[in-house]
Amino acid sequence: MPAAVLIVDDDPVQRRLLEAMVQRFGYQAMLAEGGDAAVSLLTGPTPARIDCVVLDLVMPDLDGLGVLARMREAGCDIPVIVQTAHGGIDNVVSVMRAGATDFVVKPASPERLQVSLRNALATKALAGELQRLKRSRDGTLTIADVITRSAAMRPVLRAAEKAAASAIPVLVEGESGVGKELIARAIHGSGSRRAQPFVAVNCGAMPENLVESILFGHEKGAFTGATEKHSGKFVEADRGTLFLDEVGELPPPAQVKLLRALQEGEVEPVGGRKCVKVDVRIISATNRDLIADVKSGRFREDLFYRLHVFPISVPPLRQRHEDIPELTRHFLARTAAEEGKRMRGVSAEALALLAAYRWPGNVRQLENAIFRAVVLADGDEIGVNEFPQIASQVAPGAIAAQPWIEPSPAMAAGWPDAGENFGMSARNAAALATASASLRLTDPHGDVRPLEEIERDVIRFAIAHYDEQMSEVARRLKIGRSTLYRKLEGLGLGDGAQEPAENENVTAE
Repeated sequence: MPAAVLIVDDDPVQRRLLEAMVQRFGYQAMLAEGGDAAVSLLTGPTPARIDCVVLDLVMPDLDGLGVLARMREAGCDIPVIVQTAHGGIDNVVSVMRAGATDFVVKPASPERLQVSLRNALATKALAGELQRLKRSRDGTLTIADVITRSAAMRPVLRAAEKAAASAIPVLVEGESGVGKELIARAIHGSGSRRAQPFVAVNCGAMPENLVESILFGHEKGAFTGATEKHSGKFVEADRGTLFLDEVGELPPPAQVKLLRALQEGEVEPVGGRKCVKVDVRIISATNRDLIADVKSGRFREDLFYRLHVFPISVPPLRQRHEDIPELTRHFLARTAAEEGKRMRGVSAEALALLAAYRWPGNVRQLENAIFRAVVLADGDEIGVNEFPQIASQVAPGAIAAQPWIEPSPAMAAGWPDAGENFGMSARNAAALATASASLRLTDPHGDVRPLEEIERDVIRFAIAHYDEQMSEVARRLKIGRSTLYRKLEGLGLGDGAQEPAENENVTAE
């Protein structure tokens, strides 16, 4: 999903010109007719997803400085590019002191505006990544820090929020590289133990003869080489969270002692004579099918039920393509800063290539691919040539425009249960379930379908996707609510819906 740019201007002609430029740059454009409407979108009860603001300085109701002040009061740190016909030094100083990221004079050339937007988005991505790294190091990473715009991740984040409010044992399931540890850290950082230690241990990386010593500690002289007393990971995580990554790799003897530690709330160090009481919240993760391991006898059934109290399944990256552009921007900002390179972004062709790839290594593979691309890049933009290994595995036809509108990954989560997961009515869930077939642009004979049929299917899909929230449907389709209801009647989709009153038509046509 492209970055969203909010255009705030009381001049409708200027709004349309800016909208055309922003869309030509490859961003999603949103429009606001004045300062009050912009503040409502930015700081309302349900703020819109906005990455950057292009703000007019002089407006009749709430001017640009007023909007900046309201954003500052609300703690909104979205970058703002102020534009005005009056480019005096006093105006520049005033808006920059008020928190603006950049200042352009009307009429801004497309090249000047494009550079400002790229710089603002790159700065935002880098600042966000630095804050995220700091919170991750301090153990205060929250669920809000998880980078995602995919509908397939909404149930994951909702489940993580519920888990954070309790000390319930959590088992995070998912393929290697999907971000299981990130979810675990976000749960810890959003809960009551966030001020206490978060201790991560990779169960698959520990030597089998040292597993018990690493987890539960040992006394001095307990075995050859034990020259000092070691407290163990459980004691290190006392009053905090212990994250057992790849818990399915634990050998059977360690599984027995782990089960006892969970049941009794105490651990027995190797060579020790008495147990040590611990208060530890357990979050475990696995990329294995633990149920199959239980059936085969490889994993203890009683331990499985101790860990599998609150399972959270993280979908692979191939099921949440909307996350690829956002993750790419964040990895690019961080890697470019680490490598000391000034990168202004990723080309549209390269993003299309990344979106067409299946990503068997998930988010970790994407991060490494961006790292390699930054090292390979000769210029200030990442292009297709910087991803030779990925390009060799993607068919050229897969990168071109596909003959259908790709449905949301929410539809791939499995129906009809996904209707409950995403808070939709059963009817809308069923409508979405069939949308992937109804949104094709060609008929069975390979001919392009009539525009009226495509428009009918798109509107039907939008109504189901936004759960009959007609204001949101109209806003996303960039038409007025009255226009939306007229189209519903004309296309035979009225279904008894009543046209709103005139003052409800808040979206400009």
